[in-house]
Amino acid sequence: MNRSKLSAGLAGTALLVTLAACAPGSGTEEETTADAPSGEVSTDISDAGDVTLTVWDQEVRGGQDEQMSQLNDAFMEQYPNVTIDRNSQSFDDLATTLRLALTDEDPPDVVQSNNGRNTMGQFVADSQLVPLDDYADAYGWFDRFSPNTLQYSTYSEDAKTFGDGNLYGLPQVGEVVGVFYSKSKLDDLGVELPTDWTTFDDALATAKEAGEVPIQLGNIDQWPAIHVFGPVQGGSVDAEQIVDLGLGNSGASWTTPENVEAATTLQGWADAGYFNDGVNGTDYDAAWQNFADGEGVFLIGGSWLAADLGDAMQDDVGFFVPDTADGVPATTGGTGLPFAITSASENPDVAAAYIDFITSDDAMQVLADTDNLPVNDTAELAPDEGVLGDVFASFARVTDEGNLLPYLDYATPTFSDTLGQALQDLLDGRATPEEFTETLETDYSEFVSSNG
Repeated sequence: MNRSKLSAGLAGTALLVTLAACAPGSGTEEETTADAPSGEVSTDISDAGDVTLTVWDQEVRGGQDEQMSQLNDAFMEQYPNVTIDRNSQSFDDLATTLRLALTDEDPPDVVQSNNGRNTMGQFVADSQLVPLDDYADAYGWFDRFSPNTLQYSTYSEDAKTFGDGNLYGLPQVGEVVGVFYSKSKLDDLGVELPTDWTTFDDALATAKEAGEVPIQLGNIDQWPAIHVFGPVQGGSVDAEQIVDLGLGNSGASWTTPENVEAATTLQGWADAGYFNDGVNGTDYDAAWQNFADGEGVFLIGGSWLAADLGDAMQDDVGFFVPDTADGVPATTGGTGLPFAITSASENPDVAAAYIDFITSDDAMQVLADTDNLPVNDTAELAPDEGVLGDVFASFARVTDEGNLLPYLDYATPTFSDTLGQALQDLLDGRATPEEFTETLETDYSEFVSSNG
């Protein structure tokens, strides 16, 4: 897209929003409290004075960084009184530094916070994030975003309930975890594109027999294997059970035969040599880069890798989500990390205007143009071809016909560590599938019983 046209289009949209939304509140910066806007919000930030808005994000990869840079420049062009001070870190680094930053003497104004209980949930419990419902009313976010999307940024005020309560963040992108594959390697193997988990398992066996690496996985940081287990679990476990487990709600159990079956499948792949050597000692980025360089037939990963893989592999890379035995797709996904306003921000109205700007309908076009998966208007913005076309189509199909399941590490404040370590043990054969599920059940059940 032409840079001047982008700025003009976004600027026009922002101006229309400002004019249309002034009515809900006439509060000035002094009238707005950071931790509870209470209806007194202003959507006209042009007269807020000179403001530096500090934003922490994890949009570091090619297309992610590009869309963020474009939108930040367009926002500052529309509002020359606002300067964006951007601090962009990797997902892992942000997870490490954000908790300390929120208690610092000079915390950021806007942050991307992982939706899970151990991050956003804990920040809500500690009153470190602003509830956004009044801003959502003023800007029309409840109309722009579906309830299914917003539930993953919603908590009760005490953070005990996940998925119901106040809105604390707004995402830009949708996410879906599926299977990237090399078209040329499937052709060389004489294997048709798998359509379900049974044919996928057959393809893995064929690739191994031919001397190929069937699946690339880098799990040194533990969380990548969660994105492999989640889709496998979706193939054998009822979707409602996975939702309850993933959100840490009562009424489910990890020790069911279906969950043991999913763990048995994953461990069976490791025992059969379907992964690259030393998955638990391999870096995540190294694994997908190895796949891009031709080492491996499949890579189970998230839609956020599509742009980089497409750049590296061009037309050789594709993406799909295997069907369950019932003929419907079920896989891990949802939204990218939502943008939230910190309670210590001195400019919550400006922060809210910024979040509205980078999640607007025009922003969704920018996301699509930079090879990202927009959380809204996905079908309308889908590319006609390439791996991004596959990703958009898969996301639309899963959300329309199947089950988009929550990230499992959302479940409890400690579940990311518990599940990550348990998966390393499962892959290395240090735990049986039954022991694996019992470990998860202990964390889940202790949290549910204490959270009542």
